[in-house]
Amino acid sequence: NIELPDEQRPNPYQTHPIRFHYFFCRKVCFVKYASAFVLFPGGYGTLDEFFEAITLVQTQRIERFPIILVGKKHWGGLAAWINNALVMEKLISPGDVDMFKVVEEPEEVLEIIQHFSRVNNHADGD
Repeated sequence: NIELPDEQRPNPYQTHPIRFHYFFCRKVCFVKYASAFVLFPGGYGTLDEFFEAITLVQTQRIERFPIILVGKKHWGGLAAWINNALVMEKLISPGDVDMFKVVEEPEEVLEIIQHFSRVNNHADGD
């Protein structure tokens, strides 16, 4: 959890809460221990975490892992902008858009993570 004046509340499903004062510390820990990123609709902080993760994968600073955006209504405009502006203007490579998926249903999230795990020989799901 990040310490913010009044925006952030602990996730009631977490079993080991960790509090961070600085966003960069939180992002480092997220990326270091992540086997997938699943992002739900959010604001600037969520966008920051998305772009941090995708940049680290794109520049091969970390190994590729699933980056999944849940909610086509929320994320669809961003995905279209990435394709229509960044790819079309050759600011990123066309294959870079394959580093993330926009989905709607929880089953799609699970399918993507399981497929990635199978393809990358992670028999235990890590």
